[in-house]
Amino acid sequence: MSLEYDTKALVDEVDHSYRTPEIVQQRARTLEALDLRAGERVLDLGCGPGLLSLELGEAVGPGGSVVGIDRSAEMLSVARARCKHLAQIEFRTGSAEKLEQQPGAFDAVACVQVLLYLHNVADVLGEIHRVLRPGGRVVIIETDWRSVVLNSSDSHLSRRMFSAWDGAVSSPNLPPRLGALLHAAGFTQLRVEAIPIIGLHNSADNFVGSIVDWVARNARDRGEVTEVEYSRWVSELQDLDRSRGFFFCVNRFLFTGVKECAE
Repeated sequence: MSLEYDTKALVDEVDHSYRTPEIVQQRARTLEALDLRAGERVLDLGCGPGLLSLELGEAVGPGGSVVGIDRSAEMLSVARARCKHLAQIEFRTGSAEKLEQQPGAFDAVACVQVLLYLHNVADVLGEIHRVLRPGGRVVIIETDWRSVVLNSSDSHLSRRMFSAWDGAVSSPNLPPRLGALLHAAGFTQLRVEAIPIIGLHNSADNFVGSIVDWVARNARDRGEVTEVEYSRWVSELQDLDRSRGFFFCVNRFLFTGVKECAE
């Protein structure tokens, strides 16, 4: 069963984590890759609490437009409140697998940490390709959790913790397959770069602290680790943080592609 962000508590957690320095930097890199111009039309697919949508709207200006789509009503409520002062941004409940927009409706599409929650990734990429105009750009960010580097005395338990995350999403570990899927969907000029998430502190004030907390609770709640193992793992990471021995790194990958212009 895939994780659903359909409660206020979960949405508040996501909203907090997306305002941490690591994700602020990631949004800056996303905007740079999209290379938006004033007046362009942009789709924020899986917009969540609207932080990226807000920056997209500011980038295209009042002459442009941003459509944020998410399946979570709770997420959309937060996004609408955040962006209510920008008339060029609108939010809709929708499914990434079957977009309502007409072919060629957008100049650019952003899709950040969304595809892992979906079963039919190839179908979604096909929909993104359909709603882009010829020459339109797509930016996709996904994480490969197999790349986690963590200072821990129990590497086996740590692997079990992060492996349990695979069961919480529909399409885990997408980056190795995503290039081929984008090519099959008709995208050209494909590029990829790593965006490492690195943390030397296990704190609620940074994104790494949120990751560690989510991963541990997910593994415990799914029965992949015992309560004793959960407590031991969490306690050790807290001790490492206090002794300045905490280290965490995972790679996110930013993919860009272009819908080829018709000859």
